[in-house]
This record gives sequence, structure tokens and C-alpha cells, in this order.
Amino acid sequence: MLRPPQDAAPDIAPLGHIAVRKIVAGVLLAMLLAALDQTIVATALPTISDSLADVDNLSWVVTAYLLSSTAATPLYGKLSDIHGRRTMMLIGIGVFVFGSVVCALAPSMPILIIGRALQGLGGGGLIPLAQAVIGDVAPPRERARYQAMTSTVFMVATIGGPVVGGLISEYLHWSLIFWINLPLGAVAFGMTHDILRHLPRHERPHTLDVLGALLMVGAATILMLAVTWAGNRYPWNSTTIVVLFLCSAVMWVLFTLRQITAAEPFIPITVLRDTVVRSATAAAFFANGTTVALTIFVALYLQLALGVSASRSGIAIIAFQGGATLAAMMTGRMMARVVHYKRVPMGSLALGVVSLLLLAAWPTQLPLALVVALITLAGCGIGPVFPITIVTIQNAVSFHQLGIATGLVSFSRSLGGSLIVTVFSAIVLAGLSSSGVAVAERLAIGAGGALDASMFRWVFVAAAAFLVAAFGCVLAIEERPLRGATSGLVE
Repeated sequence: MLRPPQDAAPDIAPLGHIAVRKIVAGVLLAMLLAALDQTIVATALPTISDSLADVDNLSWVVTAYLLSSTAATPLYGKLSDIHGRRTMMLIGIGVFVFGSVVCALAPSMPILIIGRALQGLGGGGLIPLAQAVIGDVAPPRERARYQAMTSTVFMVATIGGPVVGGLISEYLHWSLIFWINLPLGAVAFGMTHDILRHLPRHERPHTLDVLGALLMVGAATILMLAVTWAGNRYPWNSTTIVVLFLCSAVMWVLFTLRQITAAEPFIPITVLRDTVVRSATAAAFFANGTTVALTIFVALYLQLALGVSASRSGIAIIAFQGGATLAAMMTGRMMARVVHYKRVPMGSLALGVVSLLLLAAWPTQLPLALVVALITLAGCGIGPVFPITIVTIQNAVSFHQLGIATGLVSFSRSLGGSLIVTVFSAIVLAGLSSSGVAVAERLAIGAGGALDASMFRWVFVAAAAFLVAAFGCVLAIEERPLRGATSGLVE
């Protein structure tokens, strides 16, 4: 027997279709700023290191953004519940653009890293705030179709970012990668400033649990630092990595105790106790982590194990991301019409697991066309999880808790990406070490070997295992009726 969502506010008064589309367009542009900046820098890193004459600290150009944006994500969600989405969105855009200026003018690598950290502090709020705004303007049953548009933004950033970054760094100057954020940020700021004035207001007076926020941000930052350094800068069993993991664990314990004892905890107990929130957040963790990891390692698999060129391997990434985006968009539209909306991601995840296990069984024996087809099916299998998780979480909480709940799932997705990429990296590095062949040498040879095939077989097995975990989390989600129009629903 389905039961209505708990602790939920009444349906919001619907805005006109044109007004909703304008608001969604504005926040998607802000989201594009953050999503694009995660990928556009990648292909320009060699040029940046040559220009600033600093290779040793180059990895921090990526790490600084990742750390600061992940840590800031739940803060923006909570603060938007207190001060409103529009205010926090404008602050996020402003901090992001300021960080972009610092990056563009950076005379040295340390200044560039500081600028990237500032970008992350701003960009870390744009994605969850955009999703929360969509939650403000549409009831859950109609919300999924708008949430699915966010997948398109990520696909554009994932595919277009490296291409644009490479062209700018090769033919122009790498600083233009950051300068282009100024006109885009100005447009996003102007649209947010004007359009979000019409946004429904659901915030209530709250006090920010500063200690709880500091503990959560500190625990997440230290954990991200540990998984970034482990196996790369320091061995996994080194004193530095062990101490970082222990410090993170202690801070997570202290954060948990603070949530239990605080008069108004950073993450409300009602949100943490909700089984839908817990299950959907865990599903987003595994699904997004697997997506990010496969996006990175599928290209490496094609080049190392199958001997495919770098340019041709990009086709598989486009196919994977395209499959995920198309499936997410179709699921978003379907959620508005069906009662049992969990069946879609459960079926698709099963398809994704089968596709990955087929790749694991025959990593080098299958024709390239079939490999790309299986990778596309894997993307289609993961895609439906994203609109399902965000919509069910937003449907389960009160409107005045929408920001912190959305920030929580965005934080979980970022953390999942970092941790699962680390797992895949450990598998690949172990395989390369056992083969005694360097990555550069394998790329130069352009042909795979038995050890490489074995290595990537376990990558696909691990990916399938994470999707099985996501399946279990989706299965545990209580299928509560979505608020909104109920006429014409299909069982």
C-alpha cells in the first residue's frame, strides 16, 4: 500500500509554463558554469604547467577545485533553506567568477591553485542550488522532466569541456579558459537576479549549526585529500594516508554525535531518519561514482587493452554519456505518467550489470562495435537512477528542507565519484605494475596484452558490483506517491 510522503508541505502554487522554463533556463546556465569548469581544464594542464614552469603541483589544479566544491555543497543547501535560493545562487556565481579572475591572472602555480579553490567554493553550490530551484517551481511528478535536463548539461560539459579546453590552449592562451567564465557568469548572474525574484519562497528562520558544519566539511575534506593522495603521492599504507583516514573517521564520529545532541543540527534528524533519503542518497553515491569512473577508465581500456587511438576512444565516452543522458531524460518524462516509477531504474540497472559482465567476460575478444554498444547500454542502465533519486528525495522532505536534502545528495554523488575512481585506479595501477609496462609504453605500442585484459576485466567486475549495490539501494526506496497531478497515471 502506497502512502503519502512524510513531513511534506502542500503542493506549491504552480507558476506559468513560460515562467518555469525561464527559471529553469537560468539555473541550468549557472549549473553549466560549474560543470564545464570541472572538465575544461583537463586538456590544458600540460600547457599550463609549461607556462607556469611548475609540474610538481599541477595535480592541485584539479584537486583544489574538487576538494573545495565537494565540501561547500551541503553548506549552500543549508544556507539556501535559511536565506533563500536566489541569494545563495548570486553569492555562488559571484565567488565563482572572482575565482576565475584570480585563475586567469595567476602569475604562478600557487596563485592558480588558490583561484581554483575559490572557483570550487562558488561552483560547489551552483549544481545543488539549481536542482533545489527546480524543486521549488514544479511539483515532484512534473519535476523529473526538468531534473532530466541537468543530465544534458553534464553531458555537454563532459564532451565539450575537454575539446574546448584543448583548442583554447593549443591555438590561443590557456587563461582564456577562465576568462570565458566572465561573460557566462555575467549572463547567469543577470538571469538569476531577475528571474528568481518570482521564485516561490519556502525558507524558515533557522540557526546555522556552525560546529556541525565545520565537522562535516573538515571530515569530507580530509577524506577527499586521503583518497586523492593515496597510491599517487603516498603509498596506501604510509603514515600520512593512515593518519588522514583516522582523522576523517574521528571527525565523522564527532559530526554524528553533534547531529544527535545539537538543538538544531546541520542536517535535520527528520531528514536523516527518512528511509527514502538514506536509500536514494546511497543509490546516487554508487551510480554517480560508477559513471564518473567509467567515463575516465573506458577511454583508458580502449587504448591500453584494445589498441584504439585516443580520438576514436572518445567515441565510446560520447556513447556512454549519450546513453545515460537519453535514459535519464526518458525516465524523467515517464515518472510523470507512471505509479511504480522504481521499476524503470531497477530494470535499467539490471541491464547495465549484464552489459558490464559481458565486457568483463570477453574484454578483448569482442568486436569494437559490440564493445561500444555494450558501453552505451551500461550508460543507459545508469541514467535513470539520477532523476529518480533526486525527485524521490525532494518528494520526501518539507519544502523548507529542500536545500539541505538536495545538497546532501549532491555531496554524496561527489564523494562517490572520488572514492570509486580511487578503487578503479588501484585496480589499473596494480595491473600495470604486475605487467611491468608503463602506461606511456602501452599507448605507444597501441596493442593490448593478456595482463591488460585481466586488469580491465576486474574494472568491469567492480563496476558491475557497484551497480548491484545501487540496485539494492533503489529496491530499498519506499515508493511514495509523487505530489502533483494524478490523473492519467499508468500502473
